[in-house]
Amino acid sequence: MQPICIKDTGKYGRGIYATRDIKTGEIIEVSPVLISHKNEWKYLQKTILFDYCFTWGNNYEHIAIALGYGSLYNHSYTPNATFDNNTDNLSIDFYALDDIKMGDEITINYNEHANDRSPLWFDVISVD
Repeated sequence: MQPICIKDTGKYGRGIYATRDIKTGEIIEVSPVLISHKNEWKYLQKTILFDYCFTWGNNYEHIAIALGYGSLYNHSYTPNATFDNNTDNLSIDFYALDDIKMGDEITINYNEHANDRSPLWFDVISVD
């Protein structure tokens, strides 16, 4: 059974939710990525896809679009999950930071590091 599903959050659109209990450190999802090189950003910026991209590369010189559920995790400054750019596998790997109960929304910090409270490109809705 897949440990996640998409549901409406009732507040800010779709989100990713646990369909079973997930233990700290457990891998939640391995999302394959499509890599877009920096010279293509000007085209992506004109589309909705740009809001769903991850930075990518040794110097973050590219962007990646995560397939699967990868681009649909919502942001939180107190996330229960984190992600790693797996450049060897061309995937973004999502892991549980804490035990996640069945039915809980799974959130990540868009700033990449769980405790980074830097401002984002949108107004953050506090749900914590």
